[in-house]
Formats: sequence, structure tokens, C-alpha cells
Amino acid sequence: DGGNIQFPNASPGDAHGMVVHPTITSGRTAKCTVSLHVRPDVFTSLEDIAHMQYFSFRVFVSGLHGGHDAGTADEEPIKLLTVTYEIANAHAVSYPEAWPGTTVFYSPRTSAPTPADDDAWRRNLTTRYVDGKLTWTHVHSVNGSVFFSYFPMYGYERHLKLVADCAAAAVAAGPSLAEYRPRIASLGQTIQGRELECVSIGKGTTVAWIIHRQHPGETMAEFFAEGLLHRLLGVSPSSELDEPTRRVLQAYRLHIVPNMCPDGSVLGHLRTNSVGANLNREWTTVRPDYVAPSPSRSPEVLSVLSAMDRTGVDFFLDVHGDEELPYVFFSGAERTPIWSKDAPDGTKGERIRRLHGYFVSCYRRQNPDVQKEIGYPPPDSEEIAMAHMNVATNQVSNRFDCLGLTLEMPFKDCATNADPERGFDVRRAKRLGADLVEALEGIRPFLRAEGEFWKGVFGEEDEYVVPTDNFKEEGFVMLKKRFYSDVRPHDA
Repeated sequence: DGGNIQFPNASPGDAHGMVVHPTITSGRTAKCTVSLHVRPDVFTSLEDIAHMQYFSFRVFVSGLHGGHDAGTADEEPIKLLTVTYEIANAHAVSYPEAWPGTTVFYSPRTSAPTPADDDAWRRNLTTRYVDGKLTWTHVHSVNGSVFFSYFPMYGYERHLKLVADCAAAAVAAGPSLAEYRPRIASLGQTIQGRELECVSIGKGTTVAWIIHRQHPGETMAEFFAEGLLHRLLGVSPSSELDEPTRRVLQAYRLHIVPNMCPDGSVLGHLRTNSVGANLNREWTTVRPDYVAPSPSRSPEVLSVLSAMDRTGVDFFLDVHGDEELPYVFFSGAERTPIWSKDAPDGTKGERIRRLHGYFVSCYRRQNPDVQKEIGYPPPDSEEIAMAHMNVATNQVSNRFDCLGLTLEMPFKDCATNADPERGFDVRRAKRLGADLVEALEGIRPFLRAEGEFWKGVFGEEDEYVVPTDNFKEEGFVMLKKRFYSDVRPHDA
């Protein structure tokens, strides 16, 4: 359920696991090295690559402290087992430049981590990328399981619980929630037959669509969705809606898809669904030999886009995670036609740029992880941008003449608020999701405003800032024209 790992040294028939016997070093200690491979996604023909980078797996240790399989009665029981884990094919992943500065998550739990364990995840500070391998060392001092993940897993069981919790809140809604017409529906089915759930709530006329986890390995996106949905539906011990939430639900009709790619999530993929479609390249046809979206290859996008056509869109947010940049940041529809389009009243093309800057400022005032300066640099030309109209934010923004953004969260620690032990983690992703409420409230009066609405209202701090990927980090390799989270060609 969302796991991804291979064992290159496993015996035939042991593809799903491997038994390792350590070497006793001295006294009551032992050590061993475990070699691992990340398993690739299904090949995607549009990008000519089998993506891979996400991993998540469980290690089970037994025999410590004189356990039944510790050895003969004459042997000293092993107290500490030091294991070096190495991902031997780390150099061959989609974003090898992302490994420097990465720290692997671990959770010492005896069963699969649950929402109650969100606070248990820590980062292994021994993580290093050396000679094409990602390695870290963990000292096991107790028998039982330890989970390791690139970012903490968000399994399908937890996804179903999230949907069920939202449905229960809607069914049990008292007058305080029922007036906002909560509804949980399936927009369609995936290729493997899973439902594509959408949670809708709010009685306003402003329509917002917020989608998550188009790239299934970016699990922080669904943690974000959980934080947002729990706040909007009062899924909490108090079950009470706070005042900013009430104001947003008065003003908006929100449509929230917590997981755009459930098939890829179950399969442990990084970026694709079960047949190799990168859903964030399926929002329109940009190549005559590759029609998108397609019911046979990307029904997830087809279903959501059809629903958007029925409801209209005034605001769009696509929630992701980024492997390389240690920041929370936003990417917009820069250099696409809407970015320079004149407003219906003749106002020259500043509307979307002004809205983009103000929205990020509203978010930054609420959440300290948000910043403007670091992110994907815009494309160099309109021609390059037009070649990426199959990206969700570009397509939706232009299709509906609305503000659209992509939100990216880091796999690494967040440099704006560094915390080496925990880094940017589950708790912070959920908080970022919950804090979207204030940003939505701040931007709503201006989404369809006419004229130079920003004058006398937006301050200097609300200006759009052209982002750069030029930040200082030991071992950082400068990006080369990577935008919209594209995989850039490897140097010759």
C-alpha cells in the first residue's frame, strides 16, 4: 500500500523481502549493510522516461537482547545492531540532483504508522549521497519494525479513512455545517477501478478547485489535503467551525480532490498512474500523436476537467511536493496568454500577476513556511510556455480566465524554518493545508474584480516576485531551465 523498494541481492522468489544476517563485531554489537533499489514507475511515453525516486519500506529486526533466534545459549545476546542502508541506484532516479541535503524519514513503530503516529517521524541525519548511492546508518536497539520513507507514506487505507471522516461529518452535520451543503461524490473511476473522490462544501458563488497528489509519490500533498478538509468540515474533537472558516464557506463553493492518482499511490509510484501517465502532463493535447486527456490513459484528469467545465473555476490550486528546493513555493501561469491578457474593461495585462503576488502574501502572513523569492524560474519565452499548456495550472488558468497556482512543498527540510531533527514533516504539511483558509479569504474579493483594483489596496510587500532557484546550499547543483517540475535532460 504505497511502498516502493527492491532488493537487488535477494534470492529468487524473495522479490518482496530479504533476510539479512549481521556480522557480530565485538561484545554485544553487530553490523550489516543492506543494499536496496528504488523501483521505477511504468514507462511514460510522453516524457520518454520511467520515473522513480520515491521509496518507503519496513525493516523488521529480531533476535536482539537474547531473543529466541539470537543464537545458542553460550552466545552473548546482541544488544545493538548497526545497519547501513544504501540505495544503490540513487544515481539513476529522475532527480539525482535532489539527493544532496536530503535526509531520510524513519518511524520506530511496530505496525504501519497511523494518524496518531504523525508526530513520531524523525529524520536520519546520517543520510549522505556518495558515489551515486544514497546511504544512511540506523542503530536498532529493540526488536520490531522501523519504517523508512523519502517522505512519510500516505497509504490508501488512510485515504479511505479521510474520505469516510469527511462523509461522516457531512452526514452528522448539525445546522452549523449543514447550511454549507457538504457533499462527497465520485467524479469517476481510475483505470484500476478506484473512485476519484471529491469533497464539495460552501454556499458562496465563488468557485474554487483544489487538487492534490497528481504525482503520487508527493505524499505531503495529501497530508495538506487532510489538514484543509479537517478544518473545513470540523473533523476535530470540538467539531466546531472557526470564524475564518465560516466566512470562507459563506463566500466560496469549494471542490477538493484529495488524491488525483490513487492507482499510482497504491503502486508506490513517483509521478505516474498505473499505465505510465504523468497526470500533470495530461490536461490538453500538445503533441498530435499524443491525445490528452484520454479515457484509456488519464481518466482521472478527464473526469476532473469535465466537472470543472460544469461548475466553472474562479480559483485553482494544484498541490505538489518538490524534491530539490528546500522551500514552500508557488508556480503560476507565467508567460502563458493569461499572464499578459487585458481585462474585459481594457485594463492592461497585470491582473493575474497582481492576484498571484497578493495571494502568496496573504498565505505568507498566515504561515511562516511560505515565501516568494525561491521557486521555479518562469520560462524564457511565450513559445516555451505554450509547449507546457498540458500542465494543470497553465491549462486551468487560461481555460477559465482565473488565478491558478501550483503549490510545492519540500521533501527536504524547509530552509525558512530549519528543523534538522524533523524537517518539513507531516505536521507542517497539515498545518499548511489548514492555513489555506486565511489565504482564500484574503484573495476572494479580488478574484473577479475589474479595473486597477490593486491600487491603494495592495502594498509593496504584495507585489509578484520573479522567483529564482539560485540559493546557497552545500553540494547544490544549479538547475538548468527546469520549470513546472520537469525532468531536465541529463548533461551529455
